[in-house]
Amino acid sequence: MATKTEKAAPKAAKTDEPKAAKAAPAKAAKPVAAKAAGAKPNALQQPLKPSAELGAIVGTAALARGEVVSKVWEYIKKHNLQNPENKREILADDKLKKVFGKDKCSMFEMNKHLAAHLKS
Repeated sequence: MATKTEKAAPKAAKTDEPKAAKAAPAKAAKPVAAKAAGAKPNALQQPLKPSAELGAIVGTAALARGEVVSKVWEYIKKHNLQNPENKREILADDKLKKVFGKDKCSMFEMNKHLAAHLKS
């Protein structure tokens, strides 16, 4: 019976070529297209005006959607409004009740309520 070493395929013979010569040629770098000065921001970066109810939490200045969500989360954490047993649930205070329209809201449906209070 043949041993494992006898069954193994013979190793390829080493060559004197340097490894760099074997490597694939480097791809030419593509020039990065610069954005035009008057380029329109995408939907997530477009500044939106908050309603008066939402403005009481995030301020009245126009903000991008991501900034609004960040400021609402700052408010929630500052005022300890997350349910201690279920951190995904937000317990609304008086200001957030005006935005959410109810006493409790999951973090996943929060964006739906925020969208109703943002105008372009």
